[in-house]
Amino acid sequence: MARAWCDNAVRLIEADACRSADTHLLRYPLAESWAGSNAERGGIQLYLKDESTHITGSLKHRLARSLFLHALCNGWVGPETTIIEASSGSTAVSEAYFAKLLGLDFLAVIPRHTSTAKVALIEAAGGRCHFVDDPSTIYAESRRLAAETGGHYLDQFTNAERATDWRGNNNIAESIFDQLANEDHPVPEWVVVGAGTGGTSATIGRFLRYRRHDTRLCVVDPEGSVFYDAWAGGNSALTSAQGSRIEGIGRPRVEPSFVSAAVDHMVQVPDAGSIAAARHGSAALGKKLGGSTGTNLWGAFQLIAEMVETGRTGSVVTLLCDGGERYSDTYFDDAWVASEGIELSGSTAVLAEFAATGVWTG
Repeated sequence: MARAWCDNAVRLIEADACRSADTHLLRYPLAESWAGSNAERGGIQLYLKDESTHITGSLKHRLARSLFLHALCNGWVGPETTIIEASSGSTAVSEAYFAKLLGLDFLAVIPRHTSTAKVALIEAAGGRCHFVDDPSTIYAESRRLAAETGGHYLDQFTNAERATDWRGNNNIAESIFDQLANEDHPVPEWVVVGAGTGGTSATIGRFLRYRRHDTRLCVVDPEGSVFYDAWAGGNSALTSAQGSRIEGIGRPRVEPSFVSAAVDHMVQVPDAGSIAAARHGSAALGKKLGGSTGTNLWGAFQLIAEMVETGRTGSVVTLLCDGGERYSDTYFDDAWVASEGIELSGSTAVLAEFAATGVWTG
């Protein structure tokens, strides 16, 4: 009976994937005056993989699908299992969707400062929220609740890099390269991503090596996160009491799924840079971008400026992780930004100079 239920659960998830088209690869508008002419198959191009078009609205839809299939095929989840996850928001939204698809209860353990819009999305998808005041306790609290309810803790921070097939099977890296096949520079100079669990950077970094591409992987890390300092200093035991204000990326500890050796370069990004870039990119693309996408753009712009300065051509790819509508009461709210003591004018000026000249002054 349990095996039959599992077989049907896997079928339902695979059927859901078949009903979904791949996400778009958007061209970001760079000034031709300094980015170069595409007519000569030269210049510099920037692309954003638009993960906001998933049915649950973010990059975490891919992760949630992989985590559920991983748990099901390991025999950890049955028809009466309560699903529990430690999450900063978007993963919980996507996992609540898959739990509801399978008729399972879902409980998200999330920091109290998670945006009200994301809480509403979790609840709209059929999930329940369990708040913690100290973000560092979400792991222990998730394990406690799983033991108490007889449920299963999906543990995205440990299982993200294990649950995704990095060799292919339509993972995000394979999708990016397939979509670039007919572009001016089909093998990009850089792929730029943030790290939350570390699963996406591990998948892309491994794929680049497996396919023997010359592309380098840059991980951008927001203010308050320890990934950059741990990577630069080779100290995976590093922790921080602060955490990140940029939802979905940055962690107060080095998560088990973060594979530092798969990363070629890292960039630290101030919160003012992330938020200003999210607003700047929203205006350029005509659609609202989330804070983590702003972090990605801040790093991508720096790398492109280096290419301009050294006379190199090529492409850079980053991720549009989720839409900015989820952050109307935070990153796009001037009152919230001011209450956090964040000053955007300096970062906004850096972005304006880059857009006009291709020069990075940050």
